[in-house]
Amino acid sequence: MLKKGNRRIINAWAFYDWANSVYPLVITTAIFPMFYEAYTTSTNPDGTLNDSVLFFGFHLKNTELYSYVISFSFLIVSIISPILSGIADYSDSKKSFLKFFCYLGALSCASLYFFDIAHLELSMISVLLASVGFWGSIVFYNAYLPEIAEPKDHDRISAKGYSLGYIGSSILLIINLIMIMVFDIDARVSFLTVAVWWIGFSQITYARLPNQTFTAKPKMENKFTRGWKELKKVWFQLNEMPELKRYLASFFVYSMGVQTVMIMATLFAAKEINWEGDGAKTGLIVSVLIIQFIAIAGAYLFSWLSLKWGNIKALALSLVIWIGICIAAYYIREPIEFYIIAAIVGLVMGGIQSLSRSTYSKILPVTKDHASFFSFYDVLEKMGIVIGTLSYGLIEGITGSMRNSILALILFFVVGLGLLFFVPKRKELAGL
Repeated sequence: MLKKGNRRIINAWAFYDWANSVYPLVITTAIFPMFYEAYTTSTNPDGTLNDSVLFFGFHLKNTELYSYVISFSFLIVSIISPILSGIADYSDSKKSFLKFFCYLGALSCASLYFFDIAHLELSMISVLLASVGFWGSIVFYNAYLPEIAEPKDHDRISAKGYSLGYIGSSILLIINLIMIMVFDIDARVSFLTVAVWWIGFSQITYARLPNQTFTAKPKMENKFTRGWKELKKVWFQLNEMPELKRYLASFFVYSMGVQTVMIMATLFAAKEINWEGDGAKTGLIVSVLIIQFIAIAGAYLFSWLSLKWGNIKALALSLVIWIGICIAAYYIREPIEFYIIAAIVGLVMGGIQSLSRSTYSKILPVTKDHASFFSFYDVLEKMGIVIGTLSYGLIEGITGSMRNSILALILFFVVGLGLLFFVPKRKELAGL
């Protein structure tokens, strides 16, 4: 069995955040959403903007369609990851699955270079598969954490991974902005750089992460069937762990809000903030960079708070701040107001992502089935995002305004906060 605490392995694990975080920043937050919004918006003869697109014969708002495609990608990950995670635990092949989804996501990002409004249905497949690749890889990446480090180090190591991700992705974003804004290079090239960066730097992780973490070899058995058996075993173990079930219930609900905000924030700002002239592009980039660099401090701040207060209280504070963010976002209209909100989002974004992962890893039972347990974690997160992004798109489609969608996000955070207080107190979560 792998000995925990090996600094070389831990650093290699955390470095995957450096490699893959360019996807959520460049593709889901910064450059691609602006490219997509501009590319799918036209001007009517009367000078008004037309944000309607034709997709398989249906007329949809461009942002509504985007939310549906992303929602569907999370549904796919939710369905396949439990099966694959069970197989990965049984055959001790997490690293192979991690590589597969990494390459799927990266190559799909590269294919966005050929995005074409005339073939929108085909182009959105690239958006779909890039999301599946990224989030599918996270299932197996997260499952390594309890195997390479002791519970007392999970908060710190998780924060380190997210911080490396924020720094690395910001560097590539700045490089892409220089290419686009200074050298007038087509924005599509940035999608290719994401693929190269993601695949290239992930090799450092693959070179050092062990191929297997357990010495026992699997028996000859149908791996697909065994995957379902692993899931069944984990389900019964969850029934015997009320603190884990209650934590997952809270996590499921508040994840609907957190990830939906992160996915749709740029498109919300592009449509709902009163930018002057061409200020939208510059303003959005500034806000994204604000979020990234403050998120580094936020990850470590909430890691420190978890040591002082405990994980549950630290998470509760972040949820209270998220509720305030959503209430304020409903009313803001000016760029300076959006910058302030962006700064606060950055503070709690890194904190809640890092703490959510490390809190779960702390309260897992002693087991070698970490991929299967983390598949439950990831499935709940993904199903939460399915509900969050789907409701966001539906509310915009029905009411015609993205602002009304924010009301649903407020509800998610409030309910998640309430459920968090039902998690039984344990030494691992109490800052002791």
